[in-house]
Amino acid sequence: MRIQAIFNKDGGTFRTTDMEDYVRHAESVFAAAGHHLDCDVVEGADIEMALRRCADRTDLDAMLAGGGDGTISAAAGFAWESGISLGVVPAGTMNLFARSLRIPLDIWQALDALADGTVADADIGSANGRAFVHQFSAGLHARMVRLRNGMTYRSRAGKIVANIRAAGGVMLDPPEFEVEFDVDGVREHRRVSAINVSNNRFGNDALLYADSVTGGHLGFYVAQPLSTSGVARLAYDILRGKLRENADVTEMVGSAVDLHFPKMDRAVNCVIDGELLPMNRDVSLRLHAGELKVIVPRVKAQSSPQAAAA
Repeated sequence: MRIQAIFNKDGGTFRTTDMEDYVRHAESVFAAAGHHLDCDVVEGADIEMALRRCADRTDLDAMLAGGGDGTISAAAGFAWESGISLGVVPAGTMNLFARSLRIPLDIWQALDALADGTVADADIGSANGRAFVHQFSAGLHARMVRLRNGMTYRSRAGKIVANIRAAGGVMLDPPEFEVEFDVDGVREHRRVSAINVSNNRFGNDALLYADSVTGGHLGFYVAQPLSTSGVARLAYDILRGKLRENADVTEMVGSAVDLHFPKMDRAVNCVIDGELLPMNRDVSLRLHAGELKVIVPRVKAQSSPQAAAA
């Protein structure tokens, strides 16, 4: 395959990586697997433009995107629009989509897995037409990201500490708002503290990512109005992998979710794949089953016990 890689040098792990060495290694690994790989290392401010240009090329079989969840989300959106295959190099803090795709989280090991990988069909979501590979959220998560973005940090560890501090701030002052929702024709009107819509339902990991992105559905989660102690219980249940046991959370699945916020009288934010964005009064979320082509690690054949004993 002819492949172009776009690496965000300002993304997470890449900040402390010798990118010239990494590019040489990447080109060597892919050449050994029979591919032709070219690499561009770009600054974070230029990443979306570089990804768009790459996705629009007609002489490529695939593109690699390396960076954090924001970079990967943007790359997936462009790849979905153009139909080009996407390989994910997880260089961010959480690397949630890479986890769902079972890509090694070490950036060097990821190259080996992708060079020997295979192309598969994955699901992708959209919120008012904007693609997302992980989730759309409003309420608790959006307030936490807003608080975190107001803090200063310069490293992956610093970002994690900022997340913890921001979570504490949200716990002391949880949001509460009204929403009307329609999930595949099931309609309700509630007061809530949080809404999350995920590309396939969450698994049981504390990071809340989908175990698979091929299930053909959206996960829909709402938390009823929470007190400080209620947010603490929710956080505890998430950390121990027991989100579904929390009595304040309702989970549903569907392929179409429509949200209406009847009393939104000021600027309110949502989060799409980690990016804080202005939220519309009406949000239409859709699941596009199997429409994103991704490079995933090849499943190794396991020998039978009989063959191993022979």
